[in-house]
Amino acid sequence: MSRAIIAGLLLSLGFAAAADPPAATITNGVVRARLHLPDADNGYYRGTRFDWSGSVASLETNGHTYFGQWFARYDPKIHDSITGPVEDYAPLNYTEAKPGETFVKIGIGVLRRFDDQPYRFSAPYELLDTGKWAVRTGPDFVEYRHEVADPKSGYAYIYTKTVRLTPDKPQMTIEHTLKNTGTKAIATNVYNHGFFMLDSQPTGPDFTVSFPFELKPAREMAGLAEVKGKQIVYLKELQENPVGNAAPGRSGRQAASTLLEGFGTEPKDFDIHVENHKTGAGVRITSDRPLWRLNFWSVRTTVCPEAYVEVKADPGHETSWRLTYDFYTLPTEGRPAGR
Repeated sequence: MSRAIIAGLLLSLGFAAAADPPAATITNGVVRARLHLPDADNGYYRGTRFDWSGSVASLETNGHTYFGQWFARYDPKIHDSITGPVEDYAPLNYTEAKPGETFVKIGIGVLRRFDDQPYRFSAPYELLDTGKWAVRTGPDFVEYRHEVADPKSGYAYIYTKTVRLTPDKPQMTIEHTLKNTGTKAIATNVYNHGFFMLDSQPTGPDFTVSFPFELKPAREMAGLAEVKGKQIVYLKELQENPVGNAAPGRSGRQAASTLLEGFGTEPKDFDIHVENHKTGAGVRITSDRPLWRLNFWSVRTTVCPEAYVEVKADPGHETSWRLTYDFYTLPTEGRPAGR
């Protein structure tokens, strides 16, 4: 039965057919990507943790895939029901706000603090104002513009993010500009969660994550993975192992994670490689900003080096930064025998 017939039957019964989440497909002839677009009513993601812009539903190049739905249960309001390289900004005004007062998250809007507990990214904060979103698309780019003003807290901004495919190269850039249009200085930090799914392979010994400096982990990774010099290597394949009534892909899963130190104050240390040595898929992530903090998190379905940068802008000023993703295939001779 066609979608049109189903929609007609639903309407005849008094039900409104739900619209598909808005999306845009871009290509440079080498890379093809599909990106979700922000929409307060029908957007793929409507949670209050991650920036609503820049989420990549899928990306293909050189016979490899890099992003997808890494979680089992989808709900647009669940804090991590989102795909692709997405970003999470530390909230503005949360510590100053009293319960019932407002705070701001860049890329989301104006929210209400509801208790006296520290900020929790998974908490169901009420979203009072989603601001004004504008999207401009071209054959090889999507530009998002988000304007938010919260007179009660004094924070306001114009935020522009452009996801662009470099002509004739297996490369994607994410360009950010943040202009402070409020009365208070913006001082925050942001990390890109990554949510890499290289060829949809299970996280395990076929994966390595490499950095240009000697890693100093804050803790052991429960016998699942370990640090070897400048690399994170896996000791076993991670499992879901849901417990009790936990939804698969959420709590109960095996997770290899740790805070990482050892980086310096120059952008050259923001240079991360995620590789799967079974399929040969690889991605390199670099930035024109130095690392501010580095966390690592992975479960069976996704590998996530979470690289933070600082973001500061005084009233009337703006700041810009860029992330670059280079997608590549490992040489056959560099892979384990028989693969």
